[in-house]
Amino acid sequence: MVSLDFAEGVFHRPVMVDEVVGHLVVDPDGVYVDGTLGGGGHCEAILRRLSDRGRVIGIDWDEEAIDVARKRLIPFDGERLYIVRANFVEMGEVVKDLGFDRVDGILLDLGLSSMHLEKEGRGFSFLRDEPLDMRMDRRNPLTAFKVVNQYREEELERIFREYGEERWAKRIARAICRRREEGEIRTTADLAGIVSSAIPRRYHPKKIHPATRVFQALRIAVNDELNNLKRAIEEGVEILKPSGRFCIISFHSLEDRIVKEMFRDLERGCTCPPGLPRCVCGRVQRLRIITRRPIRPSEEEIRANPRARSARLRVAERV
Repeated sequence: MVSLDFAEGVFHRPVMVDEVVGHLVVDPDGVYVDGTLGGGGHCEAILRRLSDRGRVIGIDWDEEAIDVARKRLIPFDGERLYIVRANFVEMGEVVKDLGFDRVDGILLDLGLSSMHLEKEGRGFSFLRDEPLDMRMDRRNPLTAFKVVNQYREEELERIFREYGEERWAKRIARAICRRREEGEIRTTADLAGIVSSAIPRRYHPKKIHPATRVFQALRIAVNDELNNLKRAIEEGVEILKPSGRFCIISFHSLEDRIVKEMFRDLERGCTCPPGLPRCVCGRVQRLRIITRRPIRPSEEEIRANPRARSARLRVAERV
């Protein structure tokens, strides 16, 4: 396994590194996109697997993550590594701007890194009291504070129900709006307390904090994560070479469902009824699914890194 990230006091452990690299790197001389550079753990492992002719394009929209990754990846800086601050939906433009037509593989790790959870001031976690933010890209004008304090009750309920799969979405949204009448909800601790109080105590989850799903839903809404994922898959397929691999790690059911369904849709060819003399639908197969069932972390990895427990890796190949 690759070594662990430790930079500026931020501890980050990339998940399923061996599985990712084993499925992703089909040509050691090829060009690969790490669309979620983060702390650089997966990127380092890919670079170590490549030859001196291999290249990696690391993309992240979080400036702090890029700073951490640059320090980790100093030994590879130069012609072998390109680091670009961008949203992964822009990977096609980034690749072409760097002078490449197609790439041999793409990795997306959709998980929230330890850096986001443990770095002060980002507002992703209810474990400390800090301003509500949750932006992956601080250039984004939308914050969790604005969503919580300005969105209508019906919209908050929809966000919590659709993005957090929260059964108490209506009660929580109503509690937030009532609390807003007394003043703005400013911090993660304030919000976590409101959510916990809105859910009857006998229904509090045993293994997670009662506010976990609401915080997940807000993060998804603030960063438009699900729409970005769909756009990134569509964009990625366009720049993959034939036999190039698309590896995606997801951490909750909403993301995994999107990946599974889009991979299946892109694998499907002509859908015309049998018996037609020729195809009229125009559909062609674009991917071949490599992992019919997602790859899960080993028990050993989960023991060493409990946050890996919910990770799912799906892999498809360009045809």
